[in-house]
Amino acid sequence: QVQLVESGGGLVQAGGSLRLSCAASGRTFSSYTMGWIRQAPGKEREFVARLTFSDGSTYHANSVKGRFAISRDNTKNTVYLQMNSLKPEDTAVYYCAAKDGSYYYTTSGAYDYWGQGTQVTVSS
Repeated sequence: QVQLVESGGGLVQAGGSLRLSCAASGRTFSSYTMGWIRQAPGKEREFVARLTFSDGSTYHANSVKGRFAISRDNTKNTVYLQMNSLKPEDTAVYYCAAKDGSYYYTTSGAYDYWGQGTQVTVSS
């Protein structure tokens, strides 16, 4: 089992940047596929980004492609979401999620372990 703790959220003006971090503890972090999912008030969850451990391949939703980037540092057991050119519509609670093994899932229901979430608010 793995425990996930997100940090780095906050209030930022449109056009600004934030970097979210997700620190993992427990089993071997490097063998997990990691994802970032967000949920805005009154909206369904949106799968934002995924990083598959075996080949390092990434996925970014069309809504964030070119602005957000997922990465990981296995030496620190941490996955990151660099968010640039933020827009008010990026406002949401951002969750880090993990699944043991090498996968390419881009649906939130496929992930077994979740953090508590971190709030990102983008003002116009």
